[in-house]
Amino acid sequence: MATAAEAQAMRHAVALAARGLGHTSPNPVVGCVILDAGGRVVGEGWHQRAGGPHAEVHALRAAGERARGGTALVTLEPCDHTGRTGPCSQALIAAGITRVHYAVGDPTAQARGGAATLAAAGVEVEAGLLAEEAEAVNEPWLTAMRRGRPFVLWKFAATLDGRSAAADGTSRWITSPESRADVHRLRAEADAVVVGSGTLRADDPHLAVRGREGVTQPLRVVVDTAATIKPGARALDDAAPTLLAVAEDASTAHLPRRPGVETVRLPRAAGGLAIPALLAELDARGVRSVLLEGGPTLAGAFLAAGAVDKVIGYLAPVLLGAGPAALADAGITTIARALRLETADVTRLGPDLRVTAVPVAPAPLAEEN
Repeated sequence: MATAAEAQAMRHAVALAARGLGHTSPNPVVGCVILDAGGRVVGEGWHQRAGGPHAEVHALRAAGERARGGTALVTLEPCDHTGRTGPCSQALIAAGITRVHYAVGDPTAQARGGAATLAAAGVEVEAGLLAEEAEAVNEPWLTAMRRGRPFVLWKFAATLDGRSAAADGTSRWITSPESRADVHRLRAEADAVVVGSGTLRADDPHLAVRGREGVTQPLRVVVDTAATIKPGARALDDAAPTLLAVAEDASTAHLPRRPGVETVRLPRAAGGLAIPALLAELDARGVRSVLLEGGPTLAGAFLAAGAVDKVIGYLAPVLLGAGPAALADAGITTIARALRLETADVTRLGPDLRVTAVPVAPAPLAEEN
């Protein structure tokens, strides 16, 4: 059983892990706290960037000799492989750590096994301390590893009557400055931001993070089946890298060829590109988390493909009565097939409400007599 001091240290390790969001892909975010033999905090660290030292190494360096005989609190099972850095399991053993609490097991075949290595070396190992909190902070990476595709967060802004724009197409600004600032937080934490050609034509979005210091700009992904993007589109500037996803048979001779802009050809699906193929391409590029900012058509395609893991809706106290809905056809034809969501959080941002929800498994349909 963990002591109160160990639980407090793990909670701090979770907070440390969150500092790495948006910087560590394709690796997870991890936090670590070292307690000395008397239970005092003597070192802490987090995984700051891919290829750099892991959280345990940062914490052990801070602790020095005070780590000997102490306890390590780690949000993810210490890795047991040598990549760009050495195995953290061996680093903990070499430092003289005698007890390790980790919150979540590593789901990857390449890195897991650290717990067994530690135990074989005589280190007392326990799993599961504050597992729910650690799962939440590392949700994108864990989802990507378990499902074999990037984690997808669909973000939308709408009026209370569900409109994403007015009848004339205008949509700036439905939500408040507070909500728009929060969207930049989501972008800063994501590996890629995805929009469709409809949003590109209507809004000419920039898609880069603004107003936040020290961020790693996400990959801007434009799903443009027919390759209609204009050379002057804001998403093509040098503020962040851009990937243009077009159909295999699209004419691309007119597309811009400039540093930081790539084009990938993907198979068509009903109404656009095949969403699984798009996600496979992003996964191959090391993208573990996607912020879907596309309009109602692209959102419907992702939902129809079963590729939305979380939804964040910014609801403004505004009524329009006409205009496009926030979501177009998602392949749902009857209420019995509705995608049910579980509300995880409701927060007020200025005059708006931010609603966070996750899909729940659909209940089986009742058989007809």
